[in-house]
Amino acid sequence: MNYFERGDTLIYADNAATTRISDSVLEKMLPFLQEQYGNASSQYSLGIKAKCAIEQARQQVAGAIGAEPSEIVFTSGGSESNSWVLSSVNNGHVITSSIEHHSVLDACHSLERKGIAVTYLPVDGRGRVSLDDIKEAIRSDTKLVSIMLANNEIGTIQPVAEIGEYLRERNVLFHTDAVQAVGHIPVIVKELGVDFLTASSHKFNGAKGTGIFYKRNGASLPPLIFGGEQERGVRAGTENVAGIVATGYAIGESVNDMTAMADKLSVFVHATIFGIRTQIPGIIINGDESNRLPGIVNIVFNGVTGESLMHLLDLKGICVSTSSACTSGKGKPSHVLMALGLTEQQAKSAIRISYGRYNNINDVETIVATICNAYNKILTAKL
Repeated sequence: MNYFERGDTLIYADNAATTRISDSVLEKMLPFLQEQYGNASSQYSLGIKAKCAIEQARQQVAGAIGAEPSEIVFTSGGSESNSWVLSSVNNGHVITSSIEHHSVLDACHSLERKGIAVTYLPVDGRGRVSLDDIKEAIRSDTKLVSIMLANNEIGTIQPVAEIGEYLRERNVLFHTDAVQAVGHIPVIVKELGVDFLTASSHKFNGAKGTGIFYKRNGASLPPLIFGGEQERGVRAGTENVAGIVATGYAIGESVNDMTAMADKLSVFVHATIFGIRTQIPGIIINGDESNRLPGIVNIVFNGVTGESLMHLLDLKGICVSTSSACTSGKGKPSHVLMALGLTEQQAKSAIRISYGRYNNINDVETIVATICNAYNKILTAKL
């Protein structure tokens, strides 16, 4: 019998995978699934109301990241947006990092099959890309550099602003996958110096299936989808009005609460590390402990597998993960953890805990106690 059948309370601590939609955001979104269901391209009042709602959301998103409304395109999510940027390169050379999301890495592999050169930069033991490595990798035919703002597995924040300043002086296009960062840390596109930025609504308590794509005015990019004039002709197709509305309100809500939320989540992470380390001294904390997203902690538990821990926690109604949701279940060690220099066994012994808006300190205490009990149970079973 699982926790759903028992009626136990679910403790969700996998907010890096997705988040629960905010109650107030859902309230704003629902009318556009029911009464205000017009097509935003229609010229009668029901359609015009939908169009106005989209433009309001565009302004909300632009204001939250320091962009102009004309620089915001709505997509289906981060993976689509990342693929759009990378697939636009048709010759020359691309630079990325070894710990990017697979939507970037797989797109880069596709470019290589077309004969385009790709450099995959290493990271240090904290998961940080070196600006010096970028300087060494730049070539005369480098068309694009794509470096994520914050990693989805270990939370490490990259020196994107420094990289952006360097690339701007050399007129090299710069893209950052900010899916894990937007709504959680300050993200101002002009300060980062990026030409393209991607984000997903469901990572900051918005709706799944809606993405944010920032394209700097003046930066050239071919249309993604043909067939209509939606999104100024660069992404045709009837808009997901309800999802877009939710995105606008969710990003505003997240930015307004950002400082207080970051403080709360940081306390949760420190309490988790302290509580587990007190009972299991041999744990390894992955990533940069002083320069990471406030709610993510990735921990190696030597002697057990992360998958076994995850499943035992699941039986107790606690949701954590072993890696990115896009790669879990494949049986392979995390490419992010391997890039940090961990052994395959260590990489397979890690779990990621990611706290969010709806967690509380009681959740933390329960998670710590349950992990320690599960860990000891697995070790005892091995004797």
